[in-house]
Amino acid sequence: MQLNRTEIMERLRDILLMADDRNTELIESCTEDFKLVTDLGLSSVALLYVVIAIEETFGIRFDNVGIADFETVKDVVDFIEEKL
Repeated sequence: MQLNRTEIMERLRDILLMADDRNTELIESCTEDFKLVTDLGLSSVALLYVVIAIEETFGIRFDNVGIADFETVKDVVDFIEEKL
């Protein structure tokens, strides 16, 4: 699957919206600089959902790495881009 950063970000935003529908406006306007926990307020349950949804959506695995290893949205996009 060949996606550019913009397409990855769009799909990731959709995943984040499904993980936490309380912060819709914030997630829709988030940039790569946003921090997953402090800026977006994602709970540990939401983060677990994000990992599972990323694996299913992008067909990649979080081998030897967990969502806690990522601080910002950019970190996640970089990881997805590298794995694709």
